[in-house]
Amino acid sequence: MTALEPNIESSPPPGRIRLLPEEAANRIAAGEVVERPASAVKELMENALDAGARRIEITIAEAGRRLIRVSDDGQGIPAEDLTLAFARHATSKLDPGDTFDIRAFGFRGEALASLGAVAEVTLTSRAVGAAEAAAIRCRQGHLGRPHPAARARGTEVCVEGLFSATPARLKFLKSDRAELQAILEAVRRLAAAAPDVAVEVHECGDGDGRTLLRLDPAPGAHARIAALLGRAFVAGSVEIDATRDGIRLEGLAGLPTLARGASVSQYLAVNGRPVRDRLLQGALRAGYSDLIPQGRHPMAALFLTCPPDAVDVNVHPAKAEVRFRDPGVVRGLIVGALRSALAEAGHRSA
Repeated sequence: MTALEPNIESSPPPGRIRLLPEEAANRIAAGEVVERPASAVKELMENALDAGARRIEITIAEAGRRLIRVSDDGQGIPAEDLTLAFARHATSKLDPGDTFDIRAFGFRGEALASLGAVAEVTLTSRAVGAAEAAAIRCRQGHLGRPHPAARARGTEVCVEGLFSATPARLKFLKSDRAELQAILEAVRRLAAAAPDVAVEVHECGDGDGRTLLRLDPAPGAHARIAALLGRAFVAGSVEIDATRDGIRLEGLAGLPTLARGASVSQYLAVNGRPVRDRLLQGALRAGYSDLIPQGRHPMAALFLTCPPDAVDVNVHPAKAEVRFRDPGVVRGLIVGALRSALAEAGHRSA
């Protein structure tokens, strides 16, 4: 072979199928789950809620680029399970024999594995009944050994240097202000469906830190919504409570006079899971047809409850969308309930 001839064995031609190295595969998979700092906060807060936390404290620095720390008082993770917590597709929240009976936020076992592939993650936890806590560190996919640590019952996950293993992804992040707002929005949407859980978000920097959000435990969904969207929204809204074919719709729908220029004040959840689902958003718009002008968006906080087997929550990598077994029933329930409640409100004010 001359110097000009290609080395076919060392340079396989395009089109040949090859296995990706595990490290590269994990980083690619992480990009589907953790798109930005807000995605990391969402995943970790979901884990805290699944653990039965009644208080969740979130601390961030540099809009989550430098630090994301989520601490809870939930049931904790046994020391012997800390290593397994970073394994992909390892979860305590799903029956392998029934992948449609999903009652938890996180069920794929991807959050910690994804974060550990692109950042330095320290997991410290003390399980219920454990004499002491234990901690483990994962740095860009390399997992250390568990060791004793000190903390009260619950779990703390500290993510440092997000995307340090994939610096190109940092270039696609928006300004600190935009990323910070995305984090707060993710926290608010999860908190809306968990009114009995106290939530705090703090920002730390070179100087003194500041509290960005503090939500005390609320006696019900209306009180939590008032804290998130304001008492004026609660006062200027109609109550929704309707059921059809075993599916229940509850919440508050703002009067047409409260319509906004954007849809940011629409809180939609399915079985406690915040979603941005096109079917639900379309049904919400249809419920206000002829009541608000084009380009305006209603304010609403609607919570749909249905049997787990009536909805597939496993159709989107970030679990932001769902698919219903009978979408016509869901759409009819939402449109009918909204039109009825808004029409009744109109008759009362006439």
